[in-house]
Amino acid sequence: MSSSTLNVLDLKQEKIRLLHLSWFAFFLSFVVWFNFAPMLSSIKEAFDLTNQQVKALMILNVALTIPARVVVGMLVDRFGPRIVYSALLVTGGMVCLAFAFANSYEAIALLRFLMGFIGAGFVIGIRLVGEWFPARQVGLAEGVYGGWGNFGSAAAAMALPTLALYFGGPDGWRYAIASTGVVASIYGVFFYWRARNTPKGSTYFKPKKSGGLVVSNKRDLIFYIIMCVPMYLALATLTWKLSPANLGLLNDAASIALYVVLVVLFVVQISQILRVNSDVLNNIPIPEMQQYKFKQVAILNVAYFVTFGSELAVVSMLPLFFMETFELSAVAAGMLASGFAFMNLVARPGGGYLSDKFGRRKSLSILICGLAVGYMVLSNIDSTWTIWVAVLATMCCSFFVQAGEGAVFAIVPLVKRSMTGQIAGMTGAYGNVGAVIFLTVLSFVSASNFFLVIAACAGVIFVAVQFMEEPQGHTAEVNDDGSVALIEVS
Repeated sequence: MSSSTLNVLDLKQEKIRLLHLSWFAFFLSFVVWFNFAPMLSSIKEAFDLTNQQVKALMILNVALTIPARVVVGMLVDRFGPRIVYSALLVTGGMVCLAFAFANSYEAIALLRFLMGFIGAGFVIGIRLVGEWFPARQVGLAEGVYGGWGNFGSAAAAMALPTLALYFGGPDGWRYAIASTGVVASIYGVFFYWRARNTPKGSTYFKPKKSGGLVVSNKRDLIFYIIMCVPMYLALATLTWKLSPANLGLLNDAASIALYVVLVVLFVVQISQILRVNSDVLNNIPIPEMQQYKFKQVAILNVAYFVTFGSELAVVSMLPLFFMETFELSAVAAGMLASGFAFMNLVARPGGGYLSDKFGRRKSLSILICGLAVGYMVLSNIDSTWTIWVAVLATMCCSFFVQAGEGAVFAIVPLVKRSMTGQIAGMTGAYGNVGAVIFLTVLSFVSASNFFLVIAACAGVIFVAVQFMEEPQGHTAEVNDDGSVALIEVS
């Protein structure tokens, strides 16, 4: 039985070195993904953009991440984290360089859309860390990976303006953004050189079929198909935001074409799901030891919907909220609001640790309950509050949000080892779905009601979490020679 303790400073252990190698890869992917946000004012000036065009760039930056996380999850299960992470960093760095030196709005819009693919890097490390750490340590290890890596967005916000000033001139922003792409590409090569998919002597289990999750029965198959629908609704919502009915960056023909593409993609995905689950459709029984309950995946999806989804949404609106509520400058409001993201450094690892120590379902339940209460408190913030009390309330809420994220991904690697990438991809995609939904809600209601909507969603999801089953004993995977390997999950 493995120890629950984890010393992240013990670099003599290969798994600890792998953990640091992995979180820094994730860190760089988020630096590249969010490198344009701190430079938006310079980009707006350089291309003489309207406010609508700026909003469109922000939407395009996250649009591709939803399907990308699903696709990358399939790729990592099929080919392994080492080559997929390396390829993602190298190609993402090249796209970043192209964006930095693009000379038209159409070009930067397309490249920003493509850049959303690097946001799927998070999924890769979930599978990789899950391979290297035992069940009693995996929550904390995944929390360190997610929390420290996720800090890349805050690091970009802090470092890139200074770097642009260092380069100087009207193209300083270009060189600042380009430098992140160069670093990511170089690190991608280094990662391929130093990383390994599994510890020595361990087997990297791959799904027998690719193209979707293999489920255990027809009921789970229907459930799986239903859970795919919200991802396409979120993409349809993003299309609507760009359509003439909203921002007007797309004409009617382009909007209709995108809706048709989404329908086609949905049909293709469903056909792939049915193909990989042909045994279930043909009533060929799945061996009991290879079965798992899809409800575990579905509950993790909706839990990440409200945790990471609300984080992305709140981080996007919080600076403006502080600025308008307390009549602060943009710089001051941005600095105070950054406390929400800073909590990632300790909150995600903390959520993973709590999950390892006190149980998966119990920890996730408590954290989502705390999240609901936190957002209810934030809904009451107004100009009569002392600014530091408001910041403290925000950071307390942020702890529960990000610790909840850590608790979610403390469970993901324990569901079905051979499909961890796909499960992580679908769960991660639901985080982006949540962000789209919550930000859409924000466009129709006040900030106070926005926080209340998130709290209400958390209350519903708290109930759903009570139906989750605590991982117990072992899961089974089949080796290429037909022998069965048992993997400890508790």
